[in-house]
Amino acid sequence: MTERTIQLELDESGLALGLPAPSHPQDHVHDVPYRPVQFRDDDLPTALERCAKWLKSAQEWLGEPVDVVSIHLDYDDREGAPYYDLKLLCNEEDLAGAPRALRDAANKS
Repeated sequence: MTERTIQLELDESGLALGLPAPSHPQDHVHDVPYRPVQFRDDDLPTALERCAKWLKSAQEWLGEPVDVVSIHLDYDDREGAPYYDLKLLCNEEDLAGAPRALRDAANKS
């Protein structure tokens, strides 16, 4: 059996260059294992809609469902902060584009 190496195109935080970014300025992907993808808003349905939109676009880009380990909902009652804090804990290999890169490498063989 031979081992094959695949090349991932990542940014400085380890995310795939082509991974869709959350579209709202209050939403982002964190730099920790099981990378939380955060959506913050004063209106929970709006945060959930942005989360669903990002998840659909990330899955289309990846070519398979994103491995979401858990969903965390919290609130932030500090003055001036968005009240709801919704986080998807995602598999970092998916956010790095590994499944896509493996398919691309297999198709080249």
